[in-house]
Order: sequence, then structure tokens, then C-alpha cells
Amino acid sequence: MATPLSADRIVAALKAEGVKVVEVDGWRTRNRNHKGAWGPVNGVMIHHTVTSGTKASVDLCRDGHATLPGPLCLGVIAKDGTVHLVGNGRTNHAGSGDGDVLKAVIAARATLPAPNENDTDGNTHFYGFECVNLGDGKDPWAQAQLDAIKRASAALCRAHGWSARSVIAHKEWTNTKIDPRGFSMKDLRADIQQQLTGKPQKPQPQQEKGDDMALTDADLDKIARRVWALSGDDPLKGGTAKISKEMLLWGMAGRLQRVETVVAAQAATIDKLVDAVTVDPATDLDALKAEIRQAIEGISATVRLDVKS
Repeated sequence: MATPLSADRIVAALKAEGVKVVEVDGWRTRNRNHKGAWGPVNGVMIHHTVTSGTKASVDLCRDGHATLPGPLCLGVIAKDGTVHLVGNGRTNHAGSGDGDVLKAVIAARATLPAPNENDTDGNTHFYGFECVNLGDGKDPWAQAQLDAIKRASAALCRAHGWSARSVIAHKEWTNTKIDPRGFSMKDLRADIQQQLTGKPQKPQPQQEKGDDMALTDADLDKIARRVWALSGDDPLKGGTAKISKEMLLWGMAGRLQRVETVVAAQAATIDKLVDAVTVDPATDLDALKAEIRQAIEGISATVRLDVKS
């Protein structure tokens, strides 16, 4: 059992675990504490939203709906792995569940009993994370999102001194729910426990599209062999290079520049010819097409010769 974390400690714990956090306006004082006890807390509960889109999901979990007032969780975990904090305290996420499951969580048992009663208020005892997913078994779980679920859960467990056995699914709390659907809670708990075995580790930054990537020697070797093979000449045959692969790539860059120059000049010449040509109605079109085809083949041959020069 534990006293719930303050808003500041929640944010600090999440960020220390490498979670990207967005604090939704008013989240620090938004809760359902007037409807029942908040704490002692005993674990973390994972849900899926049955919605799509970050904004719509965050808005729903912040405000709730006519039959279930918000907030509906502590945080919404988006597809991109961002955790949007919407409530702090008691939230309408767990509902009634099986008291025997709560006892197993408190005892950190390896196996949870199958829920068959709804006799205990889960909103008192669990932090809740709603994860954006349709829950139809078809909507894919993004790797960044699964990583954030692991890190967010580990953050709260680390702050309270809990193990991964304190993290459960909504469907493990009550037999009236199926969420989250689409991944294994056993695997998630194993990942959380691995995260907890060492110091908090921030995720490796993902390579942004358009950024330069560092090339390994193996990458350079593959590229060099490919570009030289295209030119009909592979000095790397046999696995021994007389010059460095970097020099080979620089040489290929020079070749490509020469090809671009030749092609640009030929294109300009063709444009001039087209402007100057007038077609007589009596012209044999088939013969004209043959001449054009022959000219194109000549251009192609010139380019190939230039590449090999």
C-alpha cells in the first residue's frame, strides 16, 4: 500500500524514465475525489480507449461523456508514445473488480486469480493509463506506444518500490472487460521488470527522415560493390580493394556528375530539334518513330559509355 504520488512527483518519475509528457491544462486538480477515496494505491491499470486520434482520445479521457464523467485516467498514451496527463487523483477508469485480484497485486503474486466478482472499487487503488487503440484486434500497436506503456508503468512502480507484478490489465481486474486487446500482459510485465532492473534509461532517439545516417564499413562495402557493378567494372572482386571504399564512392559521384552534364546537353539539343521540326502531312509516321527510337538508343549508348569512362 502506498500514498498516491503528488503531481510533481508523477511528472518527475515519468520524465526520469524517458517518457515524453504533455500536461493537459488543469490536470493537476482534475479528479473524482469527491466521489470516493483516492488511495492507498496498489498498482497501475492499463486500458485501451476504443478510439482513434490523439486529440479526440485526450478530450474524451479528460471530459468523459454523459454516462461516465471525466477524468477517465491519469494519462492517455498516444500512438507516438507521448503521455498526455489529464487527471490527478481518483479517476473513472477501473470501476468495480475482484477483491481477490487486489489481494494478489498487493502480495505481488506471480499469478493473478481469474476475476469472477465485482466487489471492490478499483478507482481507489489503481493509477490508470488509457492507450489509444480501437481494441478490435486489428488496430496495430505502435512500437513507440508499447515502449511508452512500459516506461510509464515502470516509472510509477519505481517511485513506489513496486515490481512489474503491480501492473495489470483492465480485463484482469474484471470479467466484464476485454482491454487492452492486442498484446500480451505477460510480455509487458516482463519488459517492465527488465526496465526496473537498472537505472532509468531514456529511449534511443529515432532517426528522423532526411537525417544523415552513419554508414558502417559493411554498408560502404555493399554500396561500393553495387555502384561499380552497375558500371560493369568491380575492382572489389575477390574481396580485396586496392583503394578505399570511400574513394570508390567519390569516383562514382564524379561519374554521375559527368552523366548529368551529358544528359542535360543532350536534352537541350533535343529541345532545339523539336522546335525546329515541322512535320509534313505526307511524312511516314512509322519511319519517323523508328528514327526517334534510334536516336533515343543512341543517347542511352552515350550515357553508358560515359559511365564507364
